[in-house]
Amino acid sequence: MPEVKSVDEVLLARVQADPATGRAIPDAATGETIGYAPEQAIVEVDVAVAAAKAAQREWDELGHAVRSKLLHAAADAVDANAEALARLLSREQGKPLDGPNARFEVGACVTWLRSAATTVLEPQVLIDSDTDHAVLTYRALGVVAAIGPWNWPLMIAIWQIAPALRMGNTVVVKPSEYTPLSVLALVDVLNEVLPPGVLVPVVSSDREVGARLAAHPDIDKVMFTGSTATGRRIVEASSANLARLTLELGGNDAGIVLPDADPKAIAEDLFWGAFINTGQTCAALKRLYVHESIHDEVIDALAGVVRRMPMGCGLDPGNVLGPLQNAAQFDIVARLVEDAEARGGRVVVGGEPAPELGANFFRATIIADLTDGVALVDQEQFGPVLPVVRYTDVEDAIASANGLDAGLGASVWSSDRVAARAVAARLRAGTVWINSHGTLHPEVPFGGVKKSGYGLEFGVEGLKSVAEPRIVSG
Repeated sequence: MPEVKSVDEVLLARVQADPATGRAIPDAATGETIGYAPEQAIVEVDVAVAAAKAAQREWDELGHAVRSKLLHAAADAVDANAEALARLLSREQGKPLDGPNARFEVGACVTWLRSAATTVLEPQVLIDSDTDHAVLTYRALGVVAAIGPWNWPLMIAIWQIAPALRMGNTVVVKPSEYTPLSVLALVDVLNEVLPPGVLVPVVSSDREVGARLAAHPDIDKVMFTGSTATGRRIVEASSANLARLTLELGGNDAGIVLPDADPKAIAEDLFWGAFINTGQTCAALKRLYVHESIHDEVIDALAGVVRRMPMGCGLDPGNVLGPLQNAAQFDIVARLVEDAEARGGRVVVGGEPAPELGANFFRATIIADLTDGVALVDQEQFGPVLPVVRYTDVEDAIASANGLDAGLGASVWSSDRVAARAVAARLRAGTVWINSHGTLHPEVPFGGVKKSGYGLEFGVEGLKSVAEPRIVSG
């Protein structure tokens, strides 16, 4: 009797490389090999870009209405393969199926595809008088390089792909070397409805391949989400062709809890702001400043939420926290926690690995009694650890929040929205949330300031970012 394969294994079989030539990709939770990713060379980047360039004009000439219809069809295809994509994503990235994790991420792909399909970018009449007339319109750039991260590999790929395609560009996708299989599967599903050459993947663990893509003379735009260090390298590489850039780089988001906040009311939202995707989110809450009058209550309420959130293998029902995606990130988290304890930090909950769950599991951790200057506060931990800093004067908390070179997001927590908005207005971040952190909407622009990158994604501004402005005057 033939072996019955799960839905993710069937999808995986369509995209993975031959084991004899491919690179083994491990399950983030168990370390077992999931499948094999192709290892493409620089010459194959040129082939991919050439295919995208050859397809671009015809794709652009289809017009917005047809492209929007195809994006909706692509969303339908993702929806039809949602469970297979979620299971493969859970195994490769580590995030559980349940909670705001793998199934949530695949659902977000559908939402952002449909949003890009329906968002309207109208011509803007700048002058309309008896003697002058000027109109601003937007048209396709050409070929867009979409270079993605390993933390939300499918969702962020769609953030890059969907608006680029909607505006008439073609796209060459390069996933992270840590999570190539799930992105290949997503591209395969999208290409069930897209014309050939419109969306082309390039997969490799070789940094030279990514550099070639960013520097390629036929790439007109590079969209990158990842570390600030890699972002700098992309800026350098893209100087050769002056490609336009959208960079969403590292964040070390601060949250400020004002003295009038209700600790029990905000505890669960604080938890998800910090620990969504086991803390592996650029716009997660990374350092929390709490007024001394409610400091202990906030700590206790938040620790209570942490203790009841199950961690384990992503395919096991009920888990909402998973492993660190890779050993290198695990080592960073472990080192920062060890240093924080050595610097006087008090572990309220967690603070150690969970080897009984797997090699890359680190318990959800809250560390109190820290100050600015400690590495865990000043550096982005990108894991399930939240440092809490006590403050007396809100001016000091604002200064601390603004004191680092990261500026992706921030949040203010208060029972008085007017007071919260007054503090929010003084924070230097691309987005400042009130009584939440990291919540995104496909119609609300998102992007960083300072060394957290530049350029906007989502909504009308996101469409403009992957288009060439043209003014007709006269």
